[in-house]
Amino acid sequence: MSIVLGVDLGTTKITSIALDTSAREVVAVGTVANDANITSDADRNRGRSEWDADQIVTQGIACLQLVAERLGDRASQVQGIGVTGQQHGMLLVDRTGEPISPLINWQDRRALDQVKGGDRTWLEETRMLLGEDVWKRTGCRLQPGFMAGTLYWLKAHDRLTKDSKALFIMDLFGSVLTGQPAVTEPSCAGSSGVFNVRTRQWDPESIAALGLSASLFPEIREANEQIGTLTPEVASATGLSAGIPIYAPIGDHQASFLGSITDRTNSVLVNVGTGAQVAVFTEGFDFVPPIELRPFPRSGNLLSNVGLAGGWSYQVLEQFFRDVGRAMFQQSGNTALYEQLNRLAESVPAGAEGLRCDPSFAGTRLDPGVRGAITGLSPQNFTARHLARAVLEGMGRSLREGYAAIERVTGQSHSKLVAAGNGLRENPLLSEIVAEAFGLPISFTEHREEAAVGAALIAAGL
Repeated sequence: MSIVLGVDLGTTKITSIALDTSAREVVAVGTVANDANITSDADRNRGRSEWDADQIVTQGIACLQLVAERLGDRASQVQGIGVTGQQHGMLLVDRTGEPISPLINWQDRRALDQVKGGDRTWLEETRMLLGEDVWKRTGCRLQPGFMAGTLYWLKAHDRLTKDSKALFIMDLFGSVLTGQPAVTEPSCAGSSGVFNVRTRQWDPESIAALGLSASLFPEIREANEQIGTLTPEVASATGLSAGIPIYAPIGDHQASFLGSITDRTNSVLVNVGTGAQVAVFTEGFDFVPPIELRPFPRSGNLLSNVGLAGGWSYQVLEQFFRDVGRAMFQQSGNTALYEQLNRLAESVPAGAEGLRCDPSFAGTRLDPGVRGAITGLSPQNFTARHLARAVLEGMGRSLREGYAAIERVTGQSHSKLVAAGNGLRENPLLSEIVAEAFGLPISFTEHREEAAVGAALIAAGL
């Protein structure tokens, strides 16, 4: 029996899994909470999101140790390790590979600050410098939290040091595991905003337009390439064997697709967590915003419609009812209300008797200024249960509309609907609503840790 490991450096938790490649079965899991957020309250109120990169690495190593312990004697059968993690954000390291900045992750909104003495935001200035048509090369339109925008902000504030490198958190982790200089991979680099999706290399024109040095960016390596082997030091800390091959880390969106989809040609992936995404695989390069063209490991691309109404929309509704309880009935309990909301929604027929909700409460990828709306109110449907149903149906409609935009690009419909993320797995009613919206039966993977499984499959060469 051959075993490979996958590590997912997520925003809320860090997970490692052991995959039996012959049975394609997860045989061990280790998870720890990602508690490395070091953002002060004042900075959080300013839209900052900063994390201790060294602590994330330490927690990733702890997950590997947990998996090795749970494998027992089978730990000696581990043949490779794949890595994935949160995209878009970045950190700086010095010439020795040591972090010299926190991880400024994808949630950071400093790019939306106003340029001092100007009438535009840093994001608007960065987009202006890159040019209106840059997305045709880079596969995406620059958004807050993307590496390129954050680097431009750091340069403007004299926070880029000579000989520093800009990395994704999984690049740093791969470097620590191997003791080698960090490299990055196209599915990660494609989230930066300055990567050429056709050449699968950094885009020199975009980098120069921002006045950044090409030396800031690490070497590109494809996912099937080894970046080194497990060092004796990390082997000792984890209980694994030194010399295990480590493969180029990949982006978590692509890793989730890999870990969920077995039939790339006919499947559409819907992923609902805090946010939501719809994605299909393509060998081509045709797309239009808000769809993004995201490089897939080894070859090909994903057509991804991201930033759709996900679990955060339902959380906004839950927080509203909490506020009602506090304001009207002096109830201050911390018990989550999601089960009650689901029971209420189940009691309402499809269509919520005319009540309709657009749950874009924090805008869309194409227009961050858009806000949600509730329409069709009547004395009969202006109830808590109708509102719960309308929000869930709005989430399902958002996913279907996101997929419809992809269909218009490809001219192709897909016959299989595959779900990932706890937002669907833990909410059967939402799953039913999404399946109804797509007109397809919805299926789930047997394992929950899709991204970590995808990373392990890279290590297995599958």
